[in-house]
Formats: sequence, structure tokens, C-alpha cells
Amino acid sequence: MGTTLHSLSPNPGATKKPKRVGRGRGSGTGKTSGRGMKGQKARSGHHMAAPGFEGGQMPLIKRLPKRGFKNPFRTEAHPINVNLLSERFEGNVDVDMLRQAGLVPKNAKIVKVLGHGDVTKALNVTAHRFSKSAVAKIEAAGGSVTVVPWKPGKAEAAAE
Repeated sequence: MGTTLHSLSPNPGATKKPKRVGRGRGSGTGKTSGRGMKGQKARSGHHMAAPGFEGGQMPLIKRLPKRGFKNPFRTEAHPINVNLLSERFEGNVDVDMLRQAGLVPKNAKIVKVLGHGDVTKALNVTAHRFSKSAVAKIEAAGGSVTVVPWKPGKAEAAAE
């Protein structure tokens, strides 16, 4: 007939008995039951205060002055160096090819080509931004540079 609900039990070794505390000094966990001496942590129903709470004193994070500014509308460019382009591609290179090759993550909105390394072949590179040294190296190798304009609202709407 098989197993029934009342005869189910966990596999041997799957469950472990909880540590029995407060059962006399001979047990090893008697008297204070592993809670140390007195204090907030020794009391029943205790909970520690929120991180940064200093017992009612003005917390350090609030005592220090605010500094700087972080632009919530910033757009960070994903960098890629010309030596990687020269190693992996020939002819035309665009942002979609860089994403397929795994050099640029899918969620990177802007790709900037930087001039680290050497360009050994003529490449026609299409990207959002270029450093001056990258443009100089690509054009010195006989390639060309095309800048794709990027607008914050339209690129995200087109991707979805």
C-alpha cells in the first residue's frame, strides 16, 4: 500500500536535536546558558539596535558634514581598449559585434574606445565615444572612426 502521512519520518541523520541549555552546571551549558554575564544580550527577548544606532547619542554618520554631489542622471561609459579590437576583429567593428564577442555587457548604454595598446590592422570602428589617442592610433593604422550619437531617452526605448 506504500507510505501514509502518519508514518512519514525524515531520513536518518537529516535532523539534529537542538542544544539543551540551562539544564545544570554539569551539562556544560548551565547557569548563564552560553549567554555570558549580564547585559542586553543576556536578557530574554533582547534585540540589538539598528546598525549605526548609538544609544540615543547623535550617530557619527549624522555628525559628519555632507560632502560632494553625485549626479543621479549620469551615464557611465563602458571602456574598451584598441588593442582588444585589433586582436579580435578585422574590417568593420560596431557596438553589437563587441556585445556578441562578450567584450561589452548587454546593459552598457555607452561604449567608449580608449587608446591603450597598439593597432596592427586597419579597422573601421563605430562606437559612442572615442579618446583622442584611440582616434589617432586607429587612423594611423589606416582605419576610420564613426561616432554614433547617443540620446538618453531613445536608446533605452529602442532596446525594450
